[in-house]
Amino acid sequence: MTAPLAIIQGASKSFAGMDRPALDAITASIAAGRLTGIVGPDAAGKTTLIRLMTGLVLPDHGDVSILGANTRSNPGTAQASIGYMPQRFGLYEDLSVQENLDLYADLQGLSAAERNSAFDRLLDFTDLGAFRARLAGKLSGGMKQKLGLACALLRRPRLLLLDEPSVGVDPASRRELWAMVRGLVDPETAVVWSTSYLDEAERCDEVLLLNEGRLLYAGSPQGLTARVEGRVFRVRPDAGAKRTELQRLESDPTIADAVLQGDSIRVMTRAHDKPAGLSSASAAPPRFEDAFVDLLGGSHLRDSPLAAAMRMIPASDKPVIEARGLTKQFGAFTAAENITFQVRPGEIFGLLGPNGAGKSTTFKMLCGLLRPTSGEGHVAGIDLRRAAPKARARLGYMAQKFSLYGELSVRQNLDFFAGVYGLTGTRRRDRVATMIEVFELGPMAGRNAGALPLGFKQRLALACALLHEPDALFLDEPTSGVDPLARREFWSHINALVKKNVAVLVTTHFMEEAEYCDRISLIYRARLVAEGSPDALKDAVRDAELPDPTMDDAFIRLIERSDAEREEP
Repeated sequence: MTAPLAIIQGASKSFAGMDRPALDAITASIAAGRLTGIVGPDAAGKTTLIRLMTGLVLPDHGDVSILGANTRSNPGTAQASIGYMPQRFGLYEDLSVQENLDLYADLQGLSAAERNSAFDRLLDFTDLGAFRARLAGKLSGGMKQKLGLACALLRRPRLLLLDEPSVGVDPASRRELWAMVRGLVDPETAVVWSTSYLDEAERCDEVLLLNEGRLLYAGSPQGLTARVEGRVFRVRPDAGAKRTELQRLESDPTIADAVLQGDSIRVMTRAHDKPAGLSSASAAPPRFEDAFVDLLGGSHLRDSPLAAAMRMIPASDKPVIEARGLTKQFGAFTAAENITFQVRPGEIFGLLGPNGAGKSTTFKMLCGLLRPTSGEGHVAGIDLRRAAPKARARLGYMAQKFSLYGELSVRQNLDFFAGVYGLTGTRRRDRVATMIEVFELGPMAGRNAGALPLGFKQRLALACALLHEPDALFLDEPTSGVDPLARREFWSHINALVKKNVAVLVTTHFMEEAEYCDRISLIYRARLVAEGSPDALKDAVRDAELPDPTMDDAFIRLIERSDAEREEP
């Protein structure tokens, strides 16, 4: 058995201003010939652990060795064997693909002969050869990650460290990136892939599962998943009753977790004996995420107090959000073409699509942030072309990236956005106080928003979007990077809004989250190529080869089908 390529022994690291260590006495090893996942939610310690292995950060206590070289006493030797792709890769967006490769070859001291061989090999490997002259800033998200990977592989490292390379990447590009990286693993090489997507853990040979700086598990993903074998079931509620049934299951003390999965509910029990209330449920294969939630003691959800804090919107057959032939052109480039759909009161509607497909453009047109070239967008019956400010007053918007004011406190942000939405006097004070109470922001009310943990940032962003009790809520990748428990808490609030007939439009790359939607539109190459419920889209790709497709499978198959149809004469 060969010696590990990396050994972490009792490593701890703290940073100023943090109320706990970023890493707390971590002991682990990275074996050659294996793809090791460092898995956990945002702020779990993943990036800090990878940076310890690069030698860019030194542990306060403990040691890290790479191929026998201690990063504290011999950092140069350790770093010579490493390829490193940071989470926010330092691409120069105003340089071309080739110019970025040239720059990183210069930084790594490659000779002319070495670099020419490396460039040919890597451009072929990443399929970027046809894009040598394209500016990095003009690449799609998946292509940027490929370029980052190429720059990290210039010297054929023994240990390749990838810090969340798939964040913000659509499922098709993510699967392609995984296949590329998997092909790099050989008996002399190890790859470390950090991720907040727990489904990616199942593709790893080994996982290090972190949470709040502590190592909760080290071993094969199957070893952890086995702990919930026989405890996961699928419940099929009556039509139209799935959210009511979900609420009942969440309050059942025998249930450790319950989440929507299309028109079904995925349930994990606390014991192996099936509770009487699940007599008609069918067994379901366990997932790594189930085991992680179980390791944390279950989801412990309670009824969201948000429903009591929001007005009831009158039931109606009229759509709250409507796109009619929305088209947006930037010069000769068409970003969205003839997009048409409706979102009814009390409905969650998902916009899915690969990076660059046009879903963000569509989203922005319906928020009134981008004027369409042609077509119409309506919110609460108001035409966005003629009265965009009036329409924006009827919708709440939660951006993909935390877009509040980091230098203002929680309370100041709420007060500011209450003013933006036109709330004044007693109404303004009451709504701010209500949002602080509903989202349990009281202990954080005086803290600057930029210093909040991600889960509290998410709560604050949602609170600001709901201050004025909007008819429609727009969510742009709302739970990217958060842990499964925070994601469940977030969606318990959204389900509470749906009961008050709020219409919800959400974009996401997280396919498990797409299962929470009532209906989905898939946008590809600027056009709407499929629409239906999550179950209907999965049924559309079901066949003998894929008898039980996931939403990831449906996403990829439907895109492939669209490509095939375009190629037909």
